[in-house]
Amino acid sequence: MNINRAVQVTYFLLRVVAGFLFIQTGSVILFGWFGGMPGGAKVPLLSQTGIGGVLEFFGGILIMLGLFTRPVAFILSGMMAVAYWQFHFPNGHWPVQNQGMPAVLFCFIFLYMAAQGAGEWSVDALIQSKRNLPQADSS
Repeated sequence: MNINRAVQVTYFLLRVVAGFLFIQTGSVILFGWFGGMPGGAKVPLLSQTGIGGVLEFFGGILIMLGLFTRPVAFILSGMMAVAYWQFHFPNGHWPVQNQGMPAVLFCFIFLYMAAQGAGEWSVDALIQSKRNLPQADSS
């Protein structure tokens, strides 16, 4: 396997795993899957947590598929930055103290995806390749 192929495979795996993890966290909030919210809480859809759940669940699906990757990843990166500063940082200044490591990692993973795009193994790449096909001669 050449180095370019290894980069494609590992980036694809990063995108799929990050998206899959976000689908899981969103499903906890929206649907109560995987044990649901602590204490069995029901989250209003139009609350900050509810909107976060929608972004996590549907954003995770889009990231996994590699569809609208740049804008979705940018939004998710910002969401994780807000989550860190709003919910983790007040509990200690270091991510290791405030349990904010996942938020920091996801923030920068999604920021990288926003800059990098979906990669070659994605719906975005498939759409782009269809747009670049030569037009059939209509004569």
